[in-house]
Amino acid sequence: MAEATDDKDTALAALDRLTAWSEMARSPQLTRFLDYIVRKTLDGDTQSIKAYSIAVDVFGRPTDFDPQSDPIVRVQARRLRALLDQYYRGPGADDRLHILLPIGRYVPDFVKSDGVPRSAATSVVPSLIDLDAGDATAPRGHVTVSWLVLLVIALGAAALAYSLSTWGPRQEQRATVSSAVQEPKLRVMEFQNLTDDPSITASVSGLAVDLVSRLQQLHFLSVDYGGRGELNAQPSPPDGYVLTGIVRRDSTVPANLQYNIILTDLANNGVVWNRSLVVTADQLADPGRIDRLSVSILDVLGNPRGPLHTKARQYLSQNSVTGNESLYICRMLFTMYRESATIGAAERARSCYTALIDSDQKTGIALAAMASLTAEAVNATDMSTSAQLERVRAASVMLAEAVQLSPTSSFVWDQRARLHESIGEHDLAEAAYGTAMQSNPSNLDALAAHARHLAFLGQLDQAIPLAQRAMAAYTIIPDWYYGVPALAALRDGDFAKAARFAEIYARSDREFGPVLAILAAEGAGDDAQVARQLPRVLEVPSFRAVGIVTQLRRRITDNALLDRIRTALVDAGVPALSLVTAY
Repeated sequence: MAEATDDKDTALAALDRLTAWSEMARSPQLTRFLDYIVRKTLDGDTQSIKAYSIAVDVFGRPTDFDPQSDPIVRVQARRLRALLDQYYRGPGADDRLHILLPIGRYVPDFVKSDGVPRSAATSVVPSLIDLDAGDATAPRGHVTVSWLVLLVIALGAAALAYSLSTWGPRQEQRATVSSAVQEPKLRVMEFQNLTDDPSITASVSGLAVDLVSRLQQLHFLSVDYGGRGELNAQPSPPDGYVLTGIVRRDSTVPANLQYNIILTDLANNGVVWNRSLVVTADQLADPGRIDRLSVSILDVLGNPRGPLHTKARQYLSQNSVTGNESLYICRMLFTMYRESATIGAAERARSCYTALIDSDQKTGIALAAMASLTAEAVNATDMSTSAQLERVRAASVMLAEAVQLSPTSSFVWDQRARLHESIGEHDLAEAAYGTAMQSNPSNLDALAAHARHLAFLGQLDQAIPLAQRAMAAYTIIPDWYYGVPALAALRDGDFAKAARFAEIYARSDREFGPVLAILAAEGAGDDAQVARQLPRVLEVPSFRAVGIVTQLRRRITDNALLDRIRTALVDAGVPALSLVTAY
């Protein structure tokens, strides 16, 4: 029993080192993915490690998730394998135990290190049982060759093979790196009508035009209309993407129409995303159906976490871009900051924007991003009231100029709404969120932030459907999206789910996050979790400056929730005076 415990402790220590690694920490979803499959395996529950359970438990997909139509788990597994390989070839090369994810499955392997870098394709030990197995000795009489000789031969062969195989591809690799950090180019082709009904041809054609019109309003994508041209009418240069689609009768209900949409990467002709949307016979008469179809597609393609930006995000998660800053790169770094809210992510985004040329720094998008980084100040050391007021004043000036420069930008209005919300101007925040969503109904960050704000105002019923839609899109789900689901589970008395969601949310909101985790833990009777989260609450600088509830009242107007917070914190041992005054 002691040996098994030691093995488990060794594996958990390896997990802690991996999740603390800066490159892994930049991706909260991959961190959750790894933590989930490792702990399930260590608990002996490998049978439940399936694409469906990972999608629902880790990535927040709904219970009707279909692994065949949504490849989120396969995509994220590939990213995780690449990160594990990078870690064990670099900072983790000397780790005693390596955690690997074999190709074709989601159950990890635990491999005792022999000093040789491994990858997911390497033959590995399948379980913890073999952690302490001794190395087999060579049988007597067996002729052996010096490992040093073999190593020299192998290195020489590898060097020769590398020189021959990369002579030409090196240029291609440099081109790939360059394209990864450039604004993606998308050509939208007119969808093909494969039905026998010519009366819908106009609406089918109109969908492509509507998509182009909406996508062209974004500031992180280059879009054009391809008409009815063939696929060889590629964007120039041919390293962009093309969106195509067909409309046909639904095979099960012929009166319905099925839209099949495909996004292709022209660099390799690979399909990077696809979706099937059904329009019922009743909906065909609705003049707003094109709008709804467009919004459903834009929830993915109009999102900076969508498949059009996977290359850039992967590159930025592993490489520095110092000296090559652009508005697109800065926007991707800001989006990554929004996911984690860490000091490191904030600094990367801030450094990028300040390194831009003057004309780019003075655009509405850049000013709005810098305003949020200034006001949110995740790296601030001075949390005094005067310092906070000064940051808010500076952010307000930048946002006022941003609105003048980009009055129709959903991103700008989203940042303005967040500032209003942070200082308790809730009516102005609601108005700004409304403008953001009107400008771009597929701004999922604005949608999720609006949902959270409604929940803080005590309007949880209105918040839930907004949060559900934000989490249902095929994109990376930031930790802070889980706030509304946690509050909903807490209200419904599902404390286990509330605790699970609250723990995720707590990683992104250093104020309300640990407080919400304590509420859920107390409901679940988890004293250990309360003990873990309580120091995080007491250490928040803004709480120490004015009192815990005093600070939360600026964000939360739901008196019932505030009363519940007071009771939970006092029960956890927080002095009542610390709730309302500085401590």
